[in-house]
Amino acid sequence: MVKSYLKYEHSTTFGLISSASSNVVWCLDGNATEAALRSSGAGRAIVGADEEVICWDIKKGERLSRWKDPTCSAEVTVIARSDADPDIYAVGYGDGSVRVWDSRTATVLITFNGHKSAMTTLVFDKDGVRLASGSKDTDIIVWDLVAEVGLFKLRGHKDQITGLRFLHVVNEPLTSNGLEDGDGAHAAGLGDHGEHQGDYLLSTSKDALLKLWDIGIQHCVETHVAQTNGECWSMGLSADQSGVITAGNDGELKVWAIDIAGLARATETISEDTPKGFLKERGLLYRQGRGRTIGVTFHPRGDYIAAYGPEKAVELWRIRSEGEVQKALARKRKRRREKLSTASGGHTNSDIPEEEKNYEEIAFADVTDVIVPYVIVRTGGKVGSMCWASHRLSSPLQILVVETNNQVELWSVPTKAKAKSLKSDEPLDYTRSFSVDMPGHRTDVRALELSSDDRMLASASNGALKIWNVRTQSCIRTLDCGYALCAAFLPGDKIVVVGNRNGELELFDISSSTLIDTVKAHDGPVWTLHVHPEGRSMATGSADKSAKFFNFEIIQEEVPGTKRTTPRFRLAHTRTLKVTDDILSLRFSPDSRLIALALLDNTVKVFFVDSLKLFLNLYGHKLPVLNMDISFDSKLILTCSADKNVRLWGLDFGDCHKAFFAHQDSIMQVAFVPHNQDGNGHHFFSASKDRIIKYWDGDKFEQIQKLEGHHGEIWALAVSRTGEFLVSASHDKSIRVWSQTDEQIFLEEEREKELEELYESTLTTALEKEEGTGEEIEAVAARKQTVDTLMAGEKIAEALETGIEDLYIMREYRQAKGTQPNHALPARNPIYLAHNNISAEAYLLNVVQKIKASALQDALLVLPFDKVTALFTFLHIWAQRQWNMPLTCRILFFMLKTHHKQIVASKQMRGLLDGIRGDLRRSLERQKDEMGFNLAALRFVGRRMGEMGRSDFIDERSSEEDLEMGRKKRGFIHVA
Repeated sequence: MVKSYLKYEHSTTFGLISSASSNVVWCLDGNATEAALRSSGAGRAIVGADEEVICWDIKKGERLSRWKDPTCSAEVTVIARSDADPDIYAVGYGDGSVRVWDSRTATVLITFNGHKSAMTTLVFDKDGVRLASGSKDTDIIVWDLVAEVGLFKLRGHKDQITGLRFLHVVNEPLTSNGLEDGDGAHAAGLGDHGEHQGDYLLSTSKDALLKLWDIGIQHCVETHVAQTNGECWSMGLSADQSGVITAGNDGELKVWAIDIAGLARATETISEDTPKGFLKERGLLYRQGRGRTIGVTFHPRGDYIAAYGPEKAVELWRIRSEGEVQKALARKRKRRREKLSTASGGHTNSDIPEEEKNYEEIAFADVTDVIVPYVIVRTGGKVGSMCWASHRLSSPLQILVVETNNQVELWSVPTKAKAKSLKSDEPLDYTRSFSVDMPGHRTDVRALELSSDDRMLASASNGALKIWNVRTQSCIRTLDCGYALCAAFLPGDKIVVVGNRNGELELFDISSSTLIDTVKAHDGPVWTLHVHPEGRSMATGSADKSAKFFNFEIIQEEVPGTKRTTPRFRLAHTRTLKVTDDILSLRFSPDSRLIALALLDNTVKVFFVDSLKLFLNLYGHKLPVLNMDISFDSKLILTCSADKNVRLWGLDFGDCHKAFFAHQDSIMQVAFVPHNQDGNGHHFFSASKDRIIKYWDGDKFEQIQKLEGHHGEIWALAVSRTGEFLVSASHDKSIRVWSQTDEQIFLEEEREKELEELYESTLTTALEKEEGTGEEIEAVAARKQTVDTLMAGEKIAEALETGIEDLYIMREYRQAKGTQPNHALPARNPIYLAHNNISAEAYLLNVVQKIKASALQDALLVLPFDKVTALFTFLHIWAQRQWNMPLTCRILFFMLKTHHKQIVASKQMRGLLDGIRGDLRRSLERQKDEMGFNLAALRFVGRRMGEMGRSDFIDERSSEEDLEMGRKKRGFIHVA
């Protein structure tokens, strides 16, 4: 009989506020409709948290919603918000996919797959109908959000894209009827009819180039070297599109002026001698921080610029007004005249009037006279990302900062008007208004421990011990501690003991949130501690080459100044065991007979607990043993090492039962299932720095399951007493719970799944290599074959194959029925009978409609040319019957464009295409008439609604006066 196992699945994630890999986006509170509500609330922070996007209430520090696509496990790398529809967000992932989310319902609207590697930047255009994406694969793709397709891919950069911005020229060309094109952005993106709408795209890359692309002609019109010393890391565009700043290494910021009027003229008259030089270099600025500049951004409505690098600071700059620049230039001129006069011994005359000088010099003023440093905001941690939080200038400037130490802060900085009251030498008084820091650790969690009833979880890191409610994932207690390396609940689950790097043991009372006692136990770091199975003592292991045993005691302590006494818990040191090397791990056997010590010399020594005499020496690992565990029946000991191996030993003779090459990196922790209720007492888990947890059968020496989900090295693991769930903590700052389900898994099926995944990954990489080969063209089609598109293409091919056969059978049947009315119905394919005797053309349409619009073109590319004739036959039927005309036209035009040469060369296709053209024109004319009728009806209804919502009010007094004067006029006032 084949043995089955119960499957473990990822159930929840907590402890993670934000990932440093993603940017932050600020938005107003969802229910803030009134001005009073908007002014009191601090807004929301939309941040990436591993594979999820989390929305935080900044003021309350509460999580409002989390957006997660169950089909995607890649890390969130970039988030962008649409200005046209503030509820629409585009999220880029580490696997090169882009998902468009609706924040109101937390659902995915569109999924795009076009990039080969992680997304780095996303930007919407002003109408919210196009999205530009940049990736580490050096490509830029412009997506059409209405048609849900990739318009084109721009190639030209040689390294990852670091910045993208749309440029919208103000005076766009007019259409033939003299009106601005209503769907201009959409039409310009398609570019099939030569329409040029005047939209441009600015891009920067790590190859230190700044490029200006004309989207209408899909061509790079200008290229500049953005930075003088190495890569270009980010780009910021001013709100009025008059200037752009690129940021590079050594705190260098380069300022560029954009000639928008010149771009508008170039848009109207396209010719070969179109003037170039729309981007002009204005000068250099330098940050105080000398590292690379991660980001630079302009305030949406004010004259402020923020720049930040990988330091604990955000630098703010201010753009001076015209009057301030004139004053600065006048001061400079005055100094220059004074120097010249002292040098020449007299005064110098100038023929140019003062006013003309001012206007000439402002245009060519040095950038350091226009943009001046304002204030440096010192943050609580290294800055990962920032954005402007308040878009109003009446209130103080607010910046929202996501830091690499897993916290979000909101800082308020007074504006120039508010800062005028300060003296010139006084620094600006900025304040931290709010922060989201309670639901997570600032540093990596190094130890996890579950309470005896599995209700509470203790997580310890450098500086903090947190107690969590496992069921609700809420943080119950936060306690300050040293650099924690290990932790344990003492019997009763009211006290937690923490071993730290200073050799101290810290005792915390959970109920009162106090530090009871600090015991200086060792001279080196306390790497491990374990409570005796009987619950009356504990042992600690340290780098000072000793293991110490402590008893738990309650002593009566006198209250100072009184005769009363109060009970106090303490650790009483009883014995010390000296060994030859540092102790990295220590475990008691469940039967209380043995204690095992893992030493730095790659060995494990097993001693008797009562006499501390050596019982076994376990040799075999090539690098130090980092962790170990003993099974419930005290028969097996499990060790894991930095040599990537897990070894299973017998505790009776110390023989090695099995050595597994378990992971691709150091294995940090192993743990047996603590009981044998379901015969799984010898099953165990291993967690490694390769970001994977594996589930093993210790009797059969087989891997049962692989648990993937963490995006960083896994440091700690804890298995519940019941074995129903386990908890893991990682370098990505997240704590994950993996729960046992009722779903059964079989080893053979798991191996087959792994082989399928391996085959699919090699298949997609091979397809990507094939796509990559070819001549370097600046603009190409935005395509990427995935497993989903290949399967969709196979479904279409299958439906075409069976459908064309069925079409001929049913045609013959109808012909025969014309002569023989009692002719029997032929045997059809069971698929059509299963779908309620559906026709072949309707079945194929259903198959095509189920494919996502974003994946349809890639799926159609899978079809070989011999299937195109069959597809055109069905397209002809759909056009005749007017079935889903937008989809029919889209497939027809795409196939004509793709297989144009073969179709032109084929004689049999001519008659088919003539028939399609005639039917398509009739169908489209009918649809056009219907749309015109509906538009006219809507306009009529709109006019009627307008008339019903308007009343005529007559001024009675003026009408009486008019009557008295003999006039018959009345004054009408229209009030809507």
